[in-house]
Amino acid sequence: MKATGHLSSDSASVLDRLTRLHPKAIDLSLGRIERLLSRLGRPQDRLPPVIHIAGTNGKGSVLAFLRAILSAGGARVHTYTSPHLVRFHERITLAGDDDRRGAPIGEAELENVLRECESANAGAPITFFEITTAAAFLALSRRPADVALIEVGLGGRFDATNVLPRTALTVITPVSLDHQEFLGAELGAIAREKAGILKPDVVGVVGPQDREALVAIENEAHRLGAPLVVHGQDFRGFEERGRFVYEDGRALLDLTPPKLRGRHQIDNASVAVAAARIFSRDSVSLEAVDWGLQNVEWPARLQRLTRDRLAALASHSDGADVWLDGGHNPGAGRALAQSMADLQDHVYRPLYLVVGMLGKKDAYGFLSSFATLARGVVAVPVPGQNNAHSPQSICAAAARAGLPCETAGDVPAALKRILDREAGGAPSPASPRILICGSLYLAGHVLGLTGRP
Repeated sequence: MKATGHLSSDSASVLDRLTRLHPKAIDLSLGRIERLLSRLGRPQDRLPPVIHIAGTNGKGSVLAFLRAILSAGGARVHTYTSPHLVRFHERITLAGDDDRRGAPIGEAELENVLRECESANAGAPITFFEITTAAAFLALSRRPADVALIEVGLGGRFDATNVLPRTALTVITPVSLDHQEFLGAELGAIAREKAGILKPDVVGVVGPQDREALVAIENEAHRLGAPLVVHGQDFRGFEERGRFVYEDGRALLDLTPPKLRGRHQIDNASVAVAAARIFSRDSVSLEAVDWGLQNVEWPARLQRLTRDRLAALASHSDGADVWLDGGHNPGAGRALAQSMADLQDHVYRPLYLVVGMLGKKDAYGFLSSFATLARGVVAVPVPGQNNAHSPQSICAAAARAGLPCETAGDVPAALKRILDREAGGAPSPASPRILICGSLYLAGHVLGLTGRP
């Protein structure tokens, strides 16, 4: 579990204590958090209008697009996301009059809400995510805002965020196989759990889905009486002549392509535009949508590392093209491989992967999409994660996928190995393209090494 990151000693000490309140890191249930929230005076009833976002892939990117678009339209936006990359404070951002997009919660305010929750909980069993979600709801309820964007932690139906009596809008991004030990082995079962955030008479915006997942979501929506707005049926977005075109039954928008890279981000941006238009009752302006797409910030999602960041990782990295992404499941692997293939078509460079993954992730399913694309894999441990795949087990999965693989002790050592190999290539050395991927925890560690998220 990634509990603290780089924190001051005061909040870090509270967070460390909170990790010991339950023997399991994940134990999907609503009873414990409902008990604690009741003792805290039900702060979830005092939140601004909530857009609740679930899904396997893309929910963080959709949230980031929404934050940028809605704040550009004049809304004050709170957010709650997980996990963090470098500092726990990133999970809770609070809007202010001078910063409508929100800034990470301050140290003193974070420590105060954590201590309040710790005191109200009185040592009762509760998971780390549950009690910190209660702390987030406290913080979000005490600052005025026009909207709160809340990302599901895991699943939906029994996720700790799903205690909201009513939401303004729900969003379900693409569903794929992940967390099968908690959500079910089949795609339809996982989709039903994600659809557990739907509410009667509240519109649900549904991103691109495999047929099995969409049928499960539609069945759950019908059971609950939740109207759906579905990608590919009610709205869509696509690239055309260097522009991003969005259309639904009420408008056709000619927009700047989103700042976040990859074909999958076109779909994510489409979902966010649809959600923003529904939430604002079509009042969000074209200018606000366009500004949000251009100015969105969401680190470790196909983030190209700048020269100064690379210098902190590898002393002889000049010329290397290095990318960072937290994708870690088969669906993310497919999207990342397509993005790398698009880059290869534009400018060819030998592609290598630096991969670290948590132990319950499908390493083969993730790596298989790169089988004919990557020249090799260097597997690394995920720092601070005792439940991670060993580099040797990642290499075994890579071998099954037909990818050469070797191990390294950390990311800087992996980069050095790749750079040294390509520097000695024949007949003429090529600057490699390197994708560091497999875990948000690994991505956060890399960003921490470079000094900032």
